[in-house]
Amino acid sequence: MKANVFTSAIIVLLTLVSCNSEPSLQKYFVENTEKKDFIALDVSSDILNLDKAKLSAEQNEALKSFDKMNILAFKADDKNQAQFETERAKVKAILKDPKYQELMKVGSGKDGASISYVGTDENIEEFVVFANRKENGFAVVRVLGKNMNPNNIMTLITVLKQSKIDMEQLKPLQQLVK
Repeated sequence: MKANVFTSAIIVLLTLVSCNSEPSLQKYFVENTEKKDFIALDVSSDILNLDKAKLSAEQNEALKSFDKMNILAFKADDKNQAQFETERAKVKAILKDPKYQELMKVGSGKDGASISYVGTDENIEEFVVFANRKENGFAVVRVLGKNMNPNNIMTLITVLKQSKIDMEQLKPLQQLVK
């Protein structure tokens, strides 16, 4: 009997410890994807429409390190400014977690953008771009990949210039900039 109680107690303890209630961007995306003021998109590397045969070995390596982008945008208007402020504060609080290492911040006051990453300098798992403007709303872009590094990202930016981006996949975001 004592063994059953002890085993049950360990299982309950392990269950409680394994449940992480801390906020994360992934949880934030899941919780808000279906809400009316949000626009959510998952974009694969196929959006780039690249002729991989014309890419250098370095460019192909950079492209292989990139898996997908998750985009979540909040469209602000005159009626939802309080909600906009609340949601923006939630994202800012999540990005203050030490696991998000800030690379760059631009803008001041209510408008601006930041770029952060998760991982180490040589093995970046995720880049996060957070841009916000009171009149339009905000967008959070998660660039996910494997073994990304700063060189791969810079190379990927040059590859983007050569791409013929499939704008049809980005159509839902047009609502945000209107």
